Amino acid sequence: MSRISTQDAQKAEKTAVVIQHVAFEDLGSLEPVLQQQGFQIRFWEAARDPLADLDPLAADLMIILGGPIGAYEEESYPFLLSEFQLIEKRLQADRPLLGICLGAQLMARVLGAAVYPGGSKEMGWKRIYLTAAGQGSLLSCLDATTPVLHWHGDSFDLPPGSIHLAGSDLYPHQAFAYGQSALGLQFHLEVTPTGLERWYVGHAYEIAATEGISVAQLRQDTACYGFRLERQARQIWHNWLKSLEEA
Repeated sequence: MSRISTQDAQKAEKTAVVIQHVAFEDLGSLEPVLQQQGFQIRFWEAARDPLADLDPLAADLMIILGGPIGAYEEESYPFLLSEFQLIEKRLQADRPLLGICLGAQLMARVLGAAVYPGGSKEMGWKRIYLTAAGQGSLLSCLDATTPVLHWHGDSFDLPPGSIHLAGSDLYPHQAFAYGQSALGLQFHLEVTPTGLERWYVGHAYEIAATEGISVAQLRQDTACYGFRLERQARQIWHNWLKSLEEA
C-alpha cells in the first residue's frame, strides 16, 4: 500500500505523506531535502491505495503531487473525493500542506475556487513573476532570470482568503499561500534534469500532440535552466520547512 523511501526509518523523527498520481511525477529535489531534515516519507498511490484509510492529521507534512487529470474529474476518478476530504481537514487544522500542479488545483477547489481548462496549454520552461507578497515570501529565492517548468492545461481562480504569490503571462495564478502552513504551486519547482527524462516518456503522447513542444527542445531548455532551478528549489524547500517549524 505504501512504501518508505528513507533507508533508516527507525531514526526519523518526522513524517511526510506524499500522494502520487503517476510514478514519474515524484518529489524530485524535495526528497533529499526531506531526508536531510529527518523525515520518514511514505508514498500513497492515489489510484490504487485506500486514501480513505489515511489519517489526514497524523503526518507532520502532507504533499499532493501532480498528474495528467483535472481537479474537476471526480466522476471519472473517484479517488479525488478522498483527496478533497484529506485536503479539507488539513486546511481546517492549518497543518502543513504542499500542493504541486494538480495538487495546487485540488487545494484551490477545496477552498472554494473554480478550476477549469485554461485558454491554452502551458508547457515547457517559462518565467514567472512574483507579486509583492511573493517577493517577500520564500519564493524570493527564485532568480528572476531563470524560467521554471510548466506542464498544465488547467487554471484556477485565486482561492478566497489565500495570498497570491506568483503568476505568468498565460496563467496569472501560479502560486498561493493559505493560513500559516499551506502552499500551492501550479508550476513544477520540484523537477530535476534527470527526473524529467521519465516525463518525456510518460508524457510522450501529450508532447507530440502539443504544437511547438518537442522532446528535443524540452531537453535543450532543461540543460540550460534545470540545474540552476534545482539549486534554487533546494534553498526554497529548506526555507519552507524551517518556516513550518517556526509557525
